[in-house]
Amino acid sequence: MQEHHPLVGRQLAAANAPVTIRPVENCARFNLRIDPANLAAASAVWGTALPATIGGLVWSGERLAACIGPDEWFLIAPLADRDAIETAFAELYATTIHSLVDVGHREVGIAVEGPAAADALQSSIAFEVGAMVVGEARRTIIDRVQIILLREAETRFRVEVWHSFSDHVWHLLAGICREYELGV
Repeated sequence: MQEHHPLVGRQLAAANAPVTIRPVENCARFNLRIDPANLAAASAVWGTALPATIGGLVWSGERLAACIGPDEWFLIAPLADRDAIETAFAELYATTIHSLVDVGHREVGIAVEGPAAADALQSSIAFEVGAMVVGEARRTIIDRVQIILLREAETRFRVEVWHSFSDHVWHLLAGICREYELGV
């Protein structure tokens, strides 16, 4: 069964536009809280080493892990992997205290792409977006809305935002894209 994705069918892309946005395909999303001393055990269950420093971002196949706090990770995987991930972490409870919460119902992803992507995001984010290196993650604010910002490539970012704020963030980014398209 396909879960509801509030941005399905939306696309904002003009040929050769300096910045475009598009919905990211729905996926499994988790918030993991664990003592960093037990990171090796969580990494073994996840299937690859989780990043040890805040802002670290690691890909392994279609799985992505971002360290967004001193004892907090944001995990993304294909929807088909959700049950297996939950089962594996449930088994980890026997030996390691942690919390794994499925947050897929509350989050949605928006890809921001193009040569002006960093500058476009900069117009609504207080820190220097262009200074983020590829493979970095940040929990931040875009126009008073909390997001997780992932820099996936030099010209591609991923914004993870709560469903309830996704329309606001989408329309904000769409307006910024339109300004770039018009050369404003």
